[in-house]
Amino acid sequence: MTHSTALKVIDYSDERTVTRLIVPEQARLDFWPQYFGSIPQWVLLEPQAFAWLDRLCDDYNGGFWDFYTLSNGGAFMAPDSDEDSEEKWLLFNPMNGNEAEVSAEAAGIIVCLLTYSHHACRTENSAMSDHYYRLREYALAHPESGQILSIID
Repeated sequence: MTHSTALKVIDYSDERTVTRLIVPEQARLDFWPQYFGSIPQWVLLEPQAFAWLDRLCDDYNGGFWDFYTLSNGGAFMAPDSDEDSEEKWLLFNPMNGNEAEVSAEAAGIIVCLLTYSHHACRTENSAMSDHYYRLREYALAHPESGQILSIID
């Protein structure tokens, strides 16, 4: 008796790549209400992200943040950084003991993922969960995905 097993080959080459665009200066005021306005207590998201970075990074002292939109409908913010900058941020998560040196963009992704996750649990709002998963989709393809996942684990 012979058994044959058929293998299904899945072609991922046509997968959609999530890209980001910086929000221009003149559109910054509309960023939070446009993307998060339907979510209860959305006004708390920005200060909570700042607080997360303050907890995770000893060297964080505030500053200007850039806002980004994602091609999958997501949005996030990250500390302002020159695109060509090699400046790294040392983050340590005392809740899991993980440490990683990351770019400003990765630091922003990390704190936004943590903020979105906690806010989704607190508000039990599916739109907030959707924002988390959209940003996570971008994070999984990010060059620093390993460090990002290590800190948010």
